[in-house]
Amino acid sequence: MSKLKNLVQQLNQEEFYHLYNNLMDSSADKSALLLKFLYEEKHTDDKMIKLLGVNPNAYYTLRSRLNQKVEEYLVHEIVSPRAELITKVASINEVVFTKSRLLTIATLKKLEKDLLDYDLSNELTVVYKTLRSLHVGTEHNFFYSQQYNKHVAYMLSVDKAEYLLADYFRKYGEYLFSNDANDKMALDLIHKEMKIVRKQYDSHRLYVYYAAMNIYHRFFVDTTETSEDEPIEDMLTKIQGFFDSYLMDNAYHHLRVVFAYLRFEYYTFYKINRQSDELYPVLLEEVTHLLSNYTLYTYPSRILYTIIERSLRLKTEKDLASANEKIFSDFETETDSTHYVNYMTYRALSFYFAGQYAESVKWLTRLMKKYPIKKSPIVILEVRLLLGIQYALMKDEDLLAQLVSSLQRQARTVQKEMIPHVSTMIKILKLASIGIDDTNKSKLDSLFVKLNKCERPLFCPTYYTNFEAKLKNLKK
Repeated sequence: MSKLKNLVQQLNQEEFYHLYNNLMDSSADKSALLLKFLYEEKHTDDKMIKLLGVNPNAYYTLRSRLNQKVEEYLVHEIVSPRAELITKVASINEVVFTKSRLLTIATLKKLEKDLLDYDLSNELTVVYKTLRSLHVGTEHNFFYSQQYNKHVAYMLSVDKAEYLLADYFRKYGEYLFSNDANDKMALDLIHKEMKIVRKQYDSHRLYVYYAAMNIYHRFFVDTTETSEDEPIEDMLTKIQGFFDSYLMDNAYHHLRVVFAYLRFEYYTFYKINRQSDELYPVLLEEVTHLLSNYTLYTYPSRILYTIIERSLRLKTEKDLASANEKIFSDFETETDSTHYVNYMTYRALSFYFAGQYAESVKWLTRLMKKYPIKKSPIVILEVRLLLGIQYALMKDEDLLAQLVSSLQRQARTVQKEMIPHVSTMIKILKLASIGIDDTNKSKLDSLFVKLNKCERPLFCPTYYTNFEAKLKNLKK
């Protein structure tokens, strides 16, 4: 089920008619009709395109606009009660100064119950602080003092968990590009600290933040499993239970996409291909949103390589370039982040798979101009190796020879143990630059055998290129 269908199915009958009538009143007839088709679940996409009288591109745009309208409606339904509660908390002083003590306490007790339902810890501290003051000199003063202290401490723990989560994924980007043991150690230490914070309270929110880090850590940093580790599938099920139980929680509404992504990585990691393929179209609709808005809660650009791995498994990699034109039509990302490098490399690889080598070169060239070489020389080496592969397949021997010479100089400045595959790749590209014939074919074969035995860095787009087969086919 696509993301839009999933959203529409969340509407009850009253909500559906309310949204449908709003669309009709605003002259968005086709959007209203599409909403009706999706709600009734009677037609395929092809049938809906025909009934709506639009072409596939217009249908895609219509779906995107309707998706935005449904999202805005659902978020409004969730946010409005929360906003009302927060407004009431801001008005507590008005109640204290204008109402009787008994009425004020009753109002605060009702507010306490509502805030607990929404898990609004910051606002609860204001309520408990006021109740503590109102009960000075009574037997209830100690209780409300304890509640106040407890929620202040809990609020600080949640703040710390959120900070650890953001810091972890920032450092993961550094580790991805450095492959350095010290960077991995830093991630392990943050992971251990998050475990400690999570155990301080029996809190579903702390568990959700811990799970976002723990699941990712076990996939991409330390895959060693111990008897103490909770099964990842159990964690994902528990998280879904929290999301279903706290439907009014705005943070959980947004974090659903993070855990949908983690579930996708789980299916991919364990090669549960049927479930992975079912979830894929849902995530594809969310991918730009994930890349733009969720860097504090996961490392979203990793999904781009998972998409490549899936397409290689299904032998659909040649279709990526055309699909990306729609998916990323208005997408931009910060140029100084590791996510920018991953995104630009992904787009270049997509054109490479489609045989559009000149277009791939343009994306790699733009990347190297925007991303400073001093920031990560190992990454730039890998990107330039990918560029060399394009030149080789384009048979541009002059540009390839210049690049090989530059790569040889740059490689001398990096510790050899950090880039075991680079020197071998450079030798292969050097052979390609002078032309491959029967006299050096055996040397080329032995270099590829050596390359396949090399340990690759974490950031290694050349791994996906199948360069050996393409180069040998080119020679033929």
